Amino acid sequence: MITTELKQELIRKLDNLEESQMEELYGLVVNWLNGKKEVEEWALLTEPQKKGIIDAIEEIDAGHGQAHADVVNEMRKKYPDAR
Repeated sequence: MITTELKQELIRKLDNLEESQMEELYGLVVNWLNGKKEVEEWALLTEPQKKGIIDAIEEIDAGHGQAHADVVNEMRKKYPDAR
């Protein structure tokens, strides 16, 4: 198929989607597009930055992490006037 035929076929398929399917497809497309950007951004990082991110992911995977909500609650207790 040529590009215009592909576009027309996609539009026909999109027109027949239910709302929930359209929302799911939108999320997939946005994630796919952002994923390409993230790959480009990863290439711009220094080796120490990449290592730090990989180390952090490994720590979390090993169960050595703290939930965001727990950190926020702890900080709110420690600094109640800082809002």
